[in-house]
Amino acid sequence: MPAYKYIAIDKQGKQKTGILESDQARQARQQLRQQGLSPIEVKLVNAVKKGSSKPLFAPTLSASELSLLTRQLATLVRAALPLDESIYAVSQQSESAKIQMILMAVRSDILAGKALAQAMEEFPKVFKKDYLATVAAGEQSGDLAIVFERLADHVERSQALRQKILGALLYPIILSVIAISVVIGLLTYVVPQIVQVFDNIDQDLPDLTRTLINLSNFLQHYGLFLAIAIVALGSVVYMALQKPVFKYQWHKILLTLPLISPLIRTLNSARFCRTLGTLLMSGVPMLQALEIAAKVVTLLPMHRTVTEAIQSVREGSSLSKSLRQGSGTKFPPLTLHLISSGEASGQLDNMLEKASETQERELESWISSFLTLLEPLLLLTMGGVVLTIVLAIMLPIFNLNQLAG
Repeated sequence: MPAYKYIAIDKQGKQKTGILESDQARQARQQLRQQGLSPIEVKLVNAVKKGSSKPLFAPTLSASELSLLTRQLATLVRAALPLDESIYAVSQQSESAKIQMILMAVRSDILAGKALAQAMEEFPKVFKKDYLATVAAGEQSGDLAIVFERLADHVERSQALRQKILGALLYPIILSVIAISVVIGLLTYVVPQIVQVFDNIDQDLPDLTRTLINLSNFLQHYGLFLAIAIVALGSVVYMALQKPVFKYQWHKILLTLPLISPLIRTLNSARFCRTLGTLLMSGVPMLQALEIAAKVVTLLPMHRTVTEAIQSVREGSSLSKSLRQGSGTKFPPLTLHLISSGEASGQLDNMLEKASETQERELESWISSFLTLLEPLLLLTMGGVVLTIVLAIMLPIFNLNQLAG
């Protein structure tokens, strides 16, 4: 039965939105009137879906929403509830109109004869290629409930890792922004008021004080132009990095930085192992799984290693050997060893899971150690800058006191 998205007004004059099923739009409007609602707009969900296919307006879900949706589907499918009824139940359970619209559109396509993965393809910003491939493998094997549970675990772990990284970096970022704001405020508002005292002093000011005054004057007169120039330069750099040639060179530079290189290598390796392991556990063929997992490797030199490995595996080579011989950035040695052990024992999917867990723990430990050093360094830097400003202001006062004495 087709689903319709509606906008209606209740008896109190409040706007209501939602999803309902009906054979025709006319019947949908009649159902709304029977519920005491005055329909304003009733639109077929499939029409909404097609109209939202543009990237700017395509619906998206957060990782937590997608994980919860997937977990609920796994529970209902495992309970032997038909797939279309499971999707309908999850849509009714959700309070999000966006989730309701997506699920009812998927259900409508399933009732029209499409496979679940094909129906989900209509929402590429919600269901990524690895998600769709895993669902398709589950449909073929008949283990859709197990596949949904693995997908939910995969989404939750990826989100947990992302939140840990963002949460760890949040405090240093806030501290840096506050420090820069304080320094700019001192130089543009406080310092000019204080240095006016030195205008009538008939003696040379210390070099540090003159430098501070010049810097303050520059920010007062040209600070806006400097900000515009920084934004313009950032925009130019951002647009340049969208081109693969410049982006590849930038990633090579990042890989030479002592503190950044271990982080981005481990992060990309963990993503690759986690995604590939989930796909293989769900029954996705090796080559297809590799091609999908390669897309989560955003570090281009490492991505080159994976794409070359895919070709070598297609020609009959082992995955560990192919990754080790790639011309791009190499994967961590422990990861390659675990992959090799998995291939030798016939448990590659389990070894990939262990490799991803090991790398995620290593990543968390590295971030913790890095922040332990970074936070006091930021505080010392901020204190040093403020101390320099105070000294620049106080030195002429000390000199005056010495002359007076």
